[in-house]
Amino acid sequence: MAAYGLIHFFPGGTKEQYEASLAAVHPAKGLPAGQIYHAAGPSKGGWTIIAVHDSKASWEKFRDQILTPKMQAGIKGGFAGPPQETTIDLYKVMP
Repeated sequence: MAAYGLIHFFPGGTKEQYEASLAAVHPAKGLPAGQIYHAAGPSKGGWTIIAVHDSKASWEKFRDQILTPKMQAGIKGGFAGPPQETTIDLYKVMP
């Protein structure tokens, strides 16, 4: 299986919304099963998150079982809506 990357851009997103959302969907001070990299920060017009999973299947499991249900239920102080998403079948991931 090849690593799978995604970039999520939240227009108008803030650090505070990110922190609230992260606390709701990630294990305390860790990454969900299958995620091998996570980075986030402010970008022009909003907030961007970059994640790498060990496979597309692990991303889909996290998305379908944790991320989407929690976001649809509403995360107090979290991002108001879904992100603009770019996905990548990664050729190479370097440490």
